Amino acid sequence: MKRISKASGELNRARGRCAVFGLYATMALALPAQAFTTLHNFISAGGAYPGAGLVEATNGDLYGATGYGGANGNYGTIFKISPAGAFTTLYSFCSHAACADGQDPSGALVQGANGDLYGTTSQGGATGLGTVFKITLDGQLTTLHNFCSPYSLLCADGAKPAAGLIQATNGDFYGTTRSGGAHGHGTIFQITPSGELAPVYPFCSLTNCADGGGPAAGLVQAANGDFYGTTAVGGTGNDGGTVFKITPAGSLTMLYSFCSQGASCPDGLSPHAGLVEAADGDFYGTTFEGGAHSGGTVFRITPSGTLSTIYSFCSLSRCMDGGNPEAGLIQAANGAFYGTAMNSGVHGGGNVFQITPRGQLTTIYSFCSQAQCTDGRFPHAGVVQAANGALYGTTMNGGAGGAGCSQGCGTVFSLY
Repeated sequence: MKRISKASGELNRARGRCAVFGLYATMALALPAQAFTTLHNFISAGGAYPGAGLVEATNGDLYGATGYGGANGNYGTIFKISPAGAFTTLYSFCSHAACADGQDPSGALVQGANGDLYGTTSQGGATGLGTVFKITLDGQLTTLHNFCSPYSLLCADGAKPAAGLIQATNGDFYGTTRSGGAHGHGTIFQITPSGELAPVYPFCSLTNCADGGGPAAGLVQAANGDFYGTTAVGGTGNDGGTVFKITPAGSLTMLYSFCSQGASCPDGLSPHAGLVEAADGDFYGTTFEGGAHSGGTVFRITPSGTLSTIYSFCSLSRCMDGGNPEAGLIQAANGAFYGTAMNSGVHGGGNVFQITPRGQLTTIYSFCSQAQCTDGRFPHAGVVQAANGALYGTTMNGGAGGAGCSQGCGTVFSLY
């Protein structure tokens, strides 16, 4: 792999905002006892529209990003919040001329082995095409890499990363970009903690993008050492996106092409989120669209590529079970999976749900349960289970803050 010199510098929007249908896919609307708490209401100056998920750091606090707002205008922020709700804006992007420190951090952060947090911005930086950065727990940010720098039409290192990073067992970080690369449809890249970046794979290397393109999600490193992920488009199934695996050396295998079962895409369409490797050794994920009712799906896929749709959203009238899951799943300590459906739900603001490996889905909270959606609405990101056992997450809109946002600036919430 060719190494690309890192473009480091001092720190720098506006976020533009399937096999067989599982026989066991059932849905329960009963809401189990859950204590829902809105921990924070965003206002524009302190960050707005949090589209990325949270990460619990070793100090016990939760860290996240907003794509809008901040002290310098609508360029995004990094924030921390305690499990009890004490909130601090740690960094406002575009603190440097021409947003040289980046703007619009769209993906979740990851804490490295050294204790610092690492992430990406989808815009800004030296060329305006995004960055990789690290930030200390007290808010000191360093730009590690500027994508497409020096600028070229090809952007061999990629451009506009929409997802966060993972730290692999070798100590390096791996991520994806939605565009750029040798064929212009995104990349997988590797970057050292000090900022030396190497492209690992350019998507659309095969005719008609049979290997997928435009990855909107990050990767997961499986127990076997390989990485697994999804692309939002491409593949051999009517441009419906893919599931793939790739070795650390860059050998990619396309495992499944969505929308390969017909024009209505009963197996799902356009996965926006990554995968989780479950205790049973299979991978679980979501598609944003498709499924038996066109509201998206939850699927299981084996390491060799056998896919089963275990739930199709909008199985209930008026999509009371939610629709269009944009985020992935977590497997909690009880063995069940938890996630969010961005749209619809009982009150139209999206849901938090629990689903078993056999496909029994239970809505555990429906947003807009409170007047004027003061509890938040439209959760773009998933949830995280903290050390205290509670679930924490964000909503993109709603909340009681609202200053500078027409439909509310979003929230941080907890569910016990």
